[in-house]
Amino acid sequence: MMKYMQWMSPLGQLYLAASERGLAGVYFERHRHFKGLQDWQQTTGDALLLDTAAQLQDYFAGSLQEFTIPLDLSAGTVFQQAVWHELLRIPYGRTCSYGELASALGKPQAVRAVGAANGRNPVSVIVPCHRVIAASGALTGYAGGLKNKQALLKLEAEKEDFSENLLT
Repeated sequence: MMKYMQWMSPLGQLYLAASERGLAGVYFERHRHFKGLQDWQQTTGDALLLDTAAQLQDYFAGSLQEFTIPLDLSAGTVFQQAVWHELLRIPYGRTCSYGELASALGKPQAVRAVGAANGRNPVSVIVPCHRVIAASGALTGYAGGLKNKQALLKLEAEKEDFSENLLT
């Protein structure tokens, strides 16, 4: 059974979801691949979800650069999971291209597949798919919306407290 709670971030409502194994989802309200809450149980007192909210609060305040939350990324295919684990290696405040990510996985020809897997990342922000950009430097694709991707990159580039309003 998936447990979830809602948390209001500076970018709007987030849905935080956890399985028995760890954090399994961080979804924006209008997340492209968010399937909804149909089989999930809402909670307000789950320790993992409360810890996730606290760490996200610190991240948005500019005081946390590395999350220490156990993750459950089992919802994806083996390839998607490999991409998501590679995303965790992109340092705070840095970006890489889809091609660089594909090469790091040993599959330099799989740029489109890497992009598709990146877009299916269920744990936005914490598994930093927002740090992947086009080879030209352009911001392309983000299931949580390009404005949110831009705001997250701005927060990390400027490393200061954006907890009030990241969209300005």
